[in-house]
Amino acid sequence: MSRFKQCLALLSVAIFLGSAWIATAAQDAKPDAAARKAFIENFNRTGLNTTLGDAMMLRVLVASSGAKKGVEVGSASGFGAINMGIAFERNGGTLETLEIDPGMVKQCRAAIAAMGLENTVTCLEGDALKTLPELKGQYDFMFIDALKSDYLKYFQIMEPKLKAGAVIIADNCIKSERAMKDYLDYVHNSPNYETVVIRASMEKGDGMAISYKIR
Repeated sequence: MSRFKQCLALLSVAIFLGSAWIATAAQDAKPDAAARKAFIENFNRTGLNTTLGDAMMLRVLVASSGAKKGVEVGSASGFGAINMGIAFERNGGTLETLEIDPGMVKQCRAAIAAMGLENTVTCLEGDALKTLPELKGQYDFMFIDALKSDYLKYFQIMEPKLKAGAVIIADNCIKSERAMKDYLDYVHNSPNYETVVIRASMEKGDGMAISYKIR
């Protein structure tokens, strides 16, 4: 082997080892389970965020359904996104979370970074009615928690992109039932969905409508 080829071979090995070291270092830099748990418990939640019980329900639904590609409409400061993000990370999937308020987008992205979920969760800024049509691919999970009167609009934009077997969750379906009545009527009456209303937390006295896409 010529000296030139030897140098190329050594350079290739060095690049490979360097890449492996960087990947390992990045993995090691992620917060451990205890640090993530502490961050969630100490999260400065507001009325715009999901409750602890609802956030855990979302995480369980993502994990148990095996969802690999999800979308959240209405990030707020990212409490729901980081909880779902843990499950998407376990599943080897990704979550895109949409938020219209620039200040909330900044907070959400900071929370994602603090949890070491940058490779799993992406916060997109803009009006969901404009950003949802730009999303590519097929999705198997959707969480809606934005303007209640627009729930059906959000859903109908995404419906062609939702796989059979997809799980769709609509928040605040008890207290805001009137505002989202057209959405609730749609998922309750369509033969393509099975829907149930559950209350995972009494903190807000509210609940979530969980739908399963049959076909």
